[in-house]
Amino acid sequence: MLGEESNSLDGGYGWVVVVSAFVVMGLTAAVLKTFGLFFVEIQQHFDELASMTSWITSITIAIFHLGAPVASSLCVKYTHRVVVITGGVLAFSGMALGFLGLDMVWMYATTGFLQGLGISFSWIPAISIVSHYFSKKRALANAIASAGECAFAFTFGPFFHWLIGQYGWKGALLIIGGIQLNICVCGALMRPLKSSCLPDSSCLDAETRPGTQASGRANVKSPVIRKTFNWMLLRRLEFVLYAIFGILAAMSFFVPPLFLVPLSYSLGIDESWTASLLSVLALVDFVGRLLCGWYANLHLTRTVHLLAMTIALISTSLMLLPLANNYLSLAIFTGFYGFFFGTTVAIHITVLADVVGMSDFDSALGLFMLIRSTGGFLGPPLAGLIVDVAGDYRAGFYMAGATLILSAVILVILDQFQQRQEKQNQSNTKSEKSVLPYPSLHVLKLQ
Repeated sequence: MLGEESNSLDGGYGWVVVVSAFVVMGLTAAVLKTFGLFFVEIQQHFDELASMTSWITSITIAIFHLGAPVASSLCVKYTHRVVVITGGVLAFSGMALGFLGLDMVWMYATTGFLQGLGISFSWIPAISIVSHYFSKKRALANAIASAGECAFAFTFGPFFHWLIGQYGWKGALLIIGGIQLNICVCGALMRPLKSSCLPDSSCLDAETRPGTQASGRANVKSPVIRKTFNWMLLRRLEFVLYAIFGILAAMSFFVPPLFLVPLSYSLGIDESWTASLLSVLALVDFVGRLLCGWYANLHLTRTVHLLAMTIALISTSLMLLPLANNYLSLAIFTGFYGFFFGTTVAIHITVLADVVGMSDFDSALGLFMLIRSTGGFLGPPLAGLIVDVAGDYRAGFYMAGATLILSAVILVILDQFQQRQEKQNQSNTKSEKSVLPYPSLHVLKLQ
């Protein structure tokens, strides 16, 4: 039955789902990546420190990660379509209520909490349902869907800058919220399959016979529940090490987009040129994802080695970026950062699968995002505090680069642990083979 269903998918209406997911990625993750354009406007309006203003982004990032397990559970109960539509309404509400701009706490609750929850409820189900509709072409479908983040971010930079100039930051928030209502349209196009299951689980009851339908559901739901709530992964050292890497990486990844615009302003670069930096960032990010994904599929390098190298290169680019003193040099260093960031995003989930194995991948992904949220929550405010103390936006980039160096060290430790485990498993396998061919001799000796 599974083979029959797989053959009925991998195309057809599945491509409508992919296009819908492509748009959802753009209206969620791309909005979050380009929100730095509002940073200075909000900071000046409320006359707050950079550390206080950066809490808006950190709350959004944290809620996005924390809401991931909840979004997955709701997909099982109410289908992906319902959850995505709910996410679109929440995202719109966060921006529309942020339009009121009552005070900083109000911004935390609206463009922070509500927007983060809306992104989580939209992003997670959109990625999940693509995997349900595709089997053989799943990698291609997911690559196309995730590219929506880069494609939209490329245009959102100058577009958001124009909106702020024409309607002010409050009016821009309201218009962006209205645009995000299109998430609901995309959700409506995500027609649910007959079976209801979590990502990477087998949808066995889509084409089951009438007499076996109930047993098919029973067989699917039991292992899914076990995987989703498999907290025993926290006892595995390799997963704990990778989770620590995730925390350190998340502390750094969201700092450059947040402080890139203020740094550009401090260098006296024109606002129109500053907005183009975010477009450059999105374009090279897109190229980096495609190239690194293609290279990783050649299996010429261990994925954890490749990830450690990309992290080291990101750290180097962040350390060099503050040396820029004009638009050209800033654009070049921004391009380096964006490219290596794209290479990292392309493979870090693949490394997670290699670390825990596919049997525990679903639960590992949920736990990883949950744990990583602490880094995204603490990173921007910590960088903002360092910027306030140093009085220079460059300090935030140095902090991000130093943190990424620590994360690369964690990956090296993880790799050493994995290699030791592999050698131990190989030695155990050899010892077992040396015993198994002669079971009768051992029996005779015992007799």
